[in-house]
Amino acid sequence: MKRKREGECMDIVWQTPANPPVPRDYIFRNGRRHVRPYYFEFIAHVKNRWAGKTIVDLFAEEFKGRPYEYYVNAVECGRIQVDGEMVPVSYIVKPSQKISHFLHRHEPPVMAWGVSVIQKELDVVTVCKPASVPVHPCGQYRKNTVVGILQAEHGLAPVFPVHRLDRLVSGLLILARSAPKADFFRQQIEAGLVHKQYIAKVVGEFPENEQVVDANINYNAREGRSTAEIKGSARGKAACTKFTRIGSNGTYSIVLCEPITGRTHQIRVHLQYLGHPIANDMLYLSAETVDRSSKGSGADRSVLVSDASLRPCFDEEVLHKSEGDSSADFSIDPMCTNCPNLAPKGYDGLEEGLWLHCFRYTGPGWTYECPYPDWAELS
Repeated sequence: MKRKREGECMDIVWQTPANPPVPRDYIFRNGRRHVRPYYFEFIAHVKNRWAGKTIVDLFAEEFKGRPYEYYVNAVECGRIQVDGEMVPVSYIVKPSQKISHFLHRHEPPVMAWGVSVIQKELDVVTVCKPASVPVHPCGQYRKNTVVGILQAEHGLAPVFPVHRLDRLVSGLLILARSAPKADFFRQQIEAGLVHKQYIAKVVGEFPENEQVVDANINYNAREGRSTAEIKGSARGKAACTKFTRIGSNGTYSIVLCEPITGRTHQIRVHLQYLGHPIANDMLYLSAETVDRSSKGSGADRSVLVSDASLRPCFDEEVLHKSEGDSSADFSIDPMCTNCPNLAPKGYDGLEEGLWLHCFRYTGPGWTYECPYPDWAELS
């Protein structure tokens, strides 16, 4: 859809969800899959707490990723509108009004691995999801998702994810090819008829005998992390996971993980609870849990670390172009706060996938599997 807006000196093609991803949307650099920046319209309705603010103050206070001057310019040239109309920077917004933000969208990069199709049936597709790729459009991701890549590179659309995997988790993903088929699987999952199996590479020598963790999961959405509460705690939601050691070299262990319930970060937190966190999980890894696991003693309760030095550091990405790359790979927008970099601010491209992999789902009369990843081999 092409629109010419007052104050703009160039024709801009604004993309909507009706514009499907295509192969040329992707740029591959240094082992990362980037998305060629594109123009997109974000729409929201004015919340009660936003009402009474000027349109510029609203954006500057609620969406802090861009400087105040950007929002002034965006309103003046019509990239920010109210109810489809241009407004002055002093305009006071009212409840339930529709605000639109037309912007040059830069998606975060993901690992360059492809989304491999394992099985293609009349009403079901199974794929091996790479770590770092979200399942479906969310947040800053739209084309750099499993759903987007399947449409662009395999011509598979529409597809309906039956279950979800966290962005940093790899492995089996089941997608229905119709909404009724997706509902069929989800009903079985909600009824507890589906058995899920993962493998993880954890710190230390995991116990030989089966371990069952029955500890509530308390998720803090603000911090984006969960804690495992001691048995009998009134906090959190009931959660249970069964763990079985597959192998160990003394430093690391490969563990079979079978979640009975499905809570946020359940496997990761329950492994930390045992004193054997996933070996590259910076959110739940700490010197204390590593020390406990190396001594062969389990943790009585979850210990979480707030030390920012243990988390990945995300700085503005500096792109080192490989041979054949050029500035012609994408158009620079003079108003964009991310240009001329390809990735948005806040991503350094060094993100690593978790050593946690879904390899099998089993339900009444059906089983789907995914190959093990390379890191599952212990030397």
